[in-house]
Amino acid sequence: MYQSQFSEGNENERVNTSAIRLSDEQGRSLECYVEHSLFVDEQEYVLLMPVDSPVEIFAWQGDDEEEEAVLVEDDDLIDEIFDTAQAVLSEQNLSLKNTAYALTVAGELPPVEETELFTLEIDDEDASDLEPEKLQLLATFFHQEQEYAVYTPLDPLLFFARVGANGNYELLSPEEFRQVQPILEERLFDQVE
Repeated sequence: MYQSQFSEGNENERVNTSAIRLSDEQGRSLECYVEHSLFVDEQEYVLLMPVDSPVEIFAWQGDDEEEEAVLVEDDDLIDEIFDTAQAVLSEQNLSLKNTAYALTVAGELPPVEETELFTLEIDDEDASDLEPEKLQLLATFFHQEQEYAVYTPLDPLLFFARVGANGNYELLSPEEFRQVQPILEERLFDQVE
């Protein structure tokens, strides 16, 4: 998954308005729209955007003065808190889904309010050129005395995939993406212009 640098105006540039499915090793799927499609050395690559809005769950840790948000990535913990998160989000007519590669919510997101924004600084040396990610708070809840918060990114979450010989869409690994990234970005910028 990749934060978008190609997000402006892509609503009208979808290659295919019907949704396709990405699947993961656990058998979960993620419905996506094909935003762009291009060929590199006879291989078709696609830029995909999830149909539903991606969300991330954070656990708030520490005391009030040094409180810090820690991304919940453990699948067992996500399974444990999923029903509570789903119940809290349903109060806003949002339906939480445990989809492949990212949790998502179906439904209309509330309007963005500046007071509900959270800026996530990226502490990865390899990501030093990335902008901090802005997230919108959707809900907070407690589970076993631990406070959690559900956020959605303001920038679209995009996936790069290739079309396999069998016609299935296969998500690029981080290594594969790094190899073809310069070519894909150059060709996508050419298409956008």
